[in-house]
Amino acid sequence: MRILYSHRIQSHDGQSVHVEELIHAFRAAGHEVMVVGPGFYQQSDFGGESATVAWLRRLLPGVLGEFAELAYNIPAYLRLRRAWRSFRPDLIYERCNLYFLAGALMARWHGATMFLEVNSPLAQERSRFGGLKLPRLAAALERFTWRSATKVLPVTHVLGAIVAEGGVPADRIQVVPNGIVLERFAPRADAPESREPDSVTATVTLGFVGFVRDWHGLDKIVDALAEQPEGKTLSLTVVGDGPARADLERRAVRLGVGDRVRFTGLVAHDKVADHVLSFDIALQPAVAPYASPLKIFDYMAAECAIVAPDQPNIREILTHEHTALLFDPNDRDAQWAAIRRLMLEPALRRTLGRDARAELERRDYTWHANAARIVAWAGDAGRPSV
Repeated sequence: MRILYSHRIQSHDGQSVHVEELIHAFRAAGHEVMVVGPGFYQQSDFGGESATVAWLRRLLPGVLGEFAELAYNIPAYLRLRRAWRSFRPDLIYERCNLYFLAGALMARWHGATMFLEVNSPLAQERSRFGGLKLPRLAAALERFTWRSATKVLPVTHVLGAIVAEGGVPADRIQVVPNGIVLERFAPRADAPESREPDSVTATVTLGFVGFVRDWHGLDKIVDALAEQPEGKTLSLTVVGDGPARADLERRAVRLGVGDRVRFTGLVAHDKVADHVLSFDIALQPAVAPYASPLKIFDYMAAECAIVAPDQPNIREILTHEHTALLFDPNDRDAQWAAIRRLMLEPALRRTLGRDARAELERRDYTWHANAARIVAWAGDAGRPSV
C-alpha cells in the first residue's frame, strides 16, 4: 500500500514518537510511505522544537499566533497536493492538529481516502491549558476536520465518544491505542539488570517516564519519601525532563532525600527500555481523562508493577489487582497506599508485572499491530460496497 503521511509536528517529543514508530512499522511491513510535514521538524532536537518555531511563538502571541496557524494551511495544502499527485497514494494518514486542515481539504475536494489519528480534543485542551483566543472557531474547525475523514482513529474509547459528539458516525470511528516495540524489552527473567528483591526491607525503585509537569504530582512522591517510614527503603528515578524538574530537585535536597531521587534527563525513546527495566514500581501519578499514555505500555512490556489512577481511559488498558493497582485520584492518600502495599509485597509486584506483560502480548499493543490494523481498514475503505 502507498501511504502519504501528513503531519504538523514541530518538535521531537512524545507526539513524534507516535509519528516515527508508526511510519517505521508501515515500512517494515513493506508499505511505501511518503512523509509530508514542516521542514523545521527535522531541525529540532529530541525534546525540543526548532529555533524558528520558538521565535515565531514569541513574535506572534495570542490571536496573531492562531491566525498564523491558519495561514500555514496554504503552503501545507499545496505541499500535500503536490505529493498526492506525484505519489498517488492509496491512503492519506494524518495526525490531527488544531487549525491543521490540509488532509480534510484533500479528502473533501479530491475524494481522497483519509484516516485521521486523534490523540486529544485539542480545542478543549488548549482552551483549558493553552490560552486559546479563538475557542469557537478552533472547535468548529476541529469538528470539520473530524467529519471530513474517511475514518477517525482516536487513542481511547473515551476520546472516541468525544469525537462521536462532534458529529462523526460510530461506524467511522476505530480506537487505536498507543503501542510499543516489544523487542526492546527483554522479559524480566532474562533481563541482565532484573532485580526481584525477596525481602520487604530491600531498597525498591519507584520509576516515572515522561515530560515532567507540576500536574503529574511527583512532588507528593518526594514528600512521602521524606515523611513516611516506608520511604527509607525507596528510591525514585525520573526518566525525562520538563518544567517541574528543577523544583523537584530542590525539594528533594531540602527534604533530605536528594540522594534517593535521580533524574536521568532526556532519553531517546529507543533507550527508555534500559531504564524502565530497572523499575520495581512504575508510576502514572496523573493523566488526562482521554489519553493513552505511552509510558503505561513501556511499563507493561518491562513487567513493572504499575500504580495508576482509577479512571475510564486507564481501565481500557489496565485491570485493578490483575495488571496494576489502580487508586482513587480524588483520595490524596490512595496513591501512596498502593505504593506501600507493593513495597511490602514483593510477590504481588512480580505477579502484577508478569500479568501486565502477558496482557500486552495478548492484546498486541505494538506499533506493528497498529499498522496492520490501519492497512486492513484502509483496504476495506477502498473496496466498493456490495
